[in-house]
Amino acid sequence: MNPAIEGPAKRLSAYIGETDEYEGKPLYQALVESARRAGCAGATILRGVEGFGATSRIHAAHQLRMSSDLPVVVVVIDTDVHIAALAEVFRAMMGNGILTIEDTEVVYYQGGVDADAR
Repeated sequence: MNPAIEGPAKRLSAYIGETDEYEGKPLYQALVESARRAGCAGATILRGVEGFGATSRIHAAHQLRMSSDLPVVVVVIDTDVHIAALAEVFRAMMGNGILTIEDTEVVYYQGGVDADAR
């Protein structure tokens, strides 16, 4: 487990569809669980309101119609070693989608602190 990271890091982003699955569960959930098992510092699921991928088909949530397959991004920020290993795990789990790794800088990371205690 990585209790605190600071300085140069990597950001792994998996761009997938909300209805994508892995072993009977939502793929986004399976990706986050695999990041947790790998001891990564954290993961976040971001749900998009509109987007398109390789098929160029628009996936959108509008007042008049709701797409059943909105875009979802799973983001993990950690050290380069954790991210390199996790990218291979994500790649094996994903069907359609795109996986990216970017350089980032962690300026603050703290977990487990009660907001009222500050």
